[in-house]
Amino acid sequence: MNKSLSRFLQVAIPLALGGFLLWYIYNLFTPEQLEQTYTHFKEADYWIVAFSVGLSVLSHLMRAYRWNLMLEPMGYHPKLANNFMAVSVAYLMNLFIPKSGEVSRAVIHSKYEGIPFDKGFGTIISERVVDLFFLGLFTLTALLMQFDALYDYINATIPIKKMIIALVALAILTTVFLVFVKRSKGAFAKKIKVFLGGLQEGLFSIVKMKKKGLFILLSFVIWALYVASFYVATKALDETSNFSAGIIIITFVVGSFTFAFTNSGFGTYPAAIMGILLIFGIAKSAGLAFGVIVWTSNIISIVFFGLLSLFLLPVYNRKKEVN
Repeated sequence: MNKSLSRFLQVAIPLALGGFLLWYIYNLFTPEQLEQTYTHFKEADYWIVAFSVGLSVLSHLMRAYRWNLMLEPMGYHPKLANNFMAVSVAYLMNLFIPKSGEVSRAVIHSKYEGIPFDKGFGTIISERVVDLFFLGLFTLTALLMQFDALYDYINATIPIKKMIIALVALAILTTVFLVFVKRSKGAFAKKIKVFLGGLQEGLFSIVKMKKKGLFILLSFVIWALYVASFYVATKALDETSNFSAGIIIITFVVGSFTFAFTNSGFGTYPAAIMGILLIFGIAKSAGLAFGVIVWTSNIISIVFFGLLSLFLLPVYNRKKEVN
């Protein structure tokens, strides 16, 4: 398949799915439900929403600081401001092209901090492995708290059998590719080996780092801020202000999966939040309004800080470039 077409489909399909879900929900709602949804938007406490977004931005700053702990074992000490702006740009890029943010972070550090792309990218992949661990930890917690409700929802949304088949197929393809690269002596294989070598160094930066305890603490802080941000957002609407810990964790997990596997949850986040809250007796209008408010407020923040960072990066690093 043509690369341009492939990239287009990677962007277009998730966006089309999100747009379809929003269109479908809109047409599914009765006029009364739509009116109720609009009322929820009007009555929401947006000061609380702003505080929730502030906690989310603080988690990005903590992520930027933690990144230095991963780069330090390789002898790199980038400025915290560059780290934060690289993270902000990464979130912005992920809105349009899934997973492109990881690449943009490494490119920015390569340009402004002189960190080789493969090594920087390796630390980012290592960071994502840590994030996946925490997402799995929260998923396990949610399963223990409300196993029946969450299993039924996930199975209805993403059939477990299909998920297992996809994971097995991915594992087989990855294994075949790695065996090919290891045995091949061609120029392409050599480039891949050099890249994987740098990637490996980045991945194992966690093992080599001196401040492992601080890294673990910051990882907990980052995810605690994610949950705290979501918890605070539930207070913006009366209908969602009295959730139990179990409902908060489950809803948070479901929302996190939509952010992780689509264009930052466009369309899918509000739909998923509405669907999971419906299981716990929250009306569709309130669930949809809550999902839209949380998603939209975070997207506005991502776009603002992402665009600001794109503007400030060359300005902030102008002196270094002149030297």
